[in-house]
Amino acid sequence: MDLGIAGRRAVVCAASKGLGRASAMALAAAGCDVLITARGAERLEATADEIRRATGATVTTLAGDVTTKEGRAAILAARPETDILVNNAGGPPPGNFRDWDEEAWARAIEANMVTPIMLMRAYVDGMAARGFGRVVNITSAAVKAPIPVLGLSNGARAGLTGFTAGLAREMAPKGVVINNLLPGTFATDRIEATLKAEAERTGISLEAARAAAVRQIPAGRLGDPQEFGEICAFLCSVQAAFLIGQNILVDGGKYPGTM
Repeated sequence: MDLGIAGRRAVVCAASKGLGRASAMALAAAGCDVLITARGAERLEATADEIRRATGATVTTLAGDVTTKEGRAAILAARPETDILVNNAGGPPPGNFRDWDEEAWARAIEANMVTPIMLMRAYVDGMAARGFGRVVNITSAAVKAPIPVLGLSNGARAGLTGFTAGLAREMAPKGVVINNLLPGTFATDRIEATLKAEAERTGISLEAARAAAVRQIPAGRLGDPQEFGEICAFLCSVQAAFLIGQNILVDGGKYPGTM
């Protein structure tokens, strides 16, 4: 399918690996000129080279921390206007809410709520003026089914979800489409680290921890990041123009609800 976005400019945050990388790869394959950001310059450059070789697309790199004011300012300086924005940032660590002070909450909210809101604030009016824009916020399946030990993430991402619901409807008449993607358990470095920690905590092998995670997924496997990237690219396509303010769960059927 031709997604109709060849030649469009895209910004993909936290794109050196995992779901961000997969999203950048899919957008590049669709013909977008992609700016990718991440904190680690070496890994970021390697990813850019991989995307260029695979797609032939123009890929620009910007090493920095998007969760800081300085990091966001650098993105805007490098790409003052964009047609597509993929907001993405690693989630805060698990734990017990009794151990989280105000600073821990401030960091989580800055990274997973304020950062995407500030980038949308910077870009959506320009998108509207040009009559086309796409924003995908990568959040978490925990928005639908909160996980007790991920309270920082649950709270911050729920705040972003509520804000996005209103903004998406405000911007829809102007050709700007905003949606959230909620990943479940994918085969990424982050999930691998989580499984290792669970294995150590429970005294089982990594293989047993992985098998236990898979048993909770009706699809019978972990998600492939490439699948996620293709869904992200579709949400940025011309075909997605009637998808407004949705929370799209990509979890292999793990969430049992109908809403």
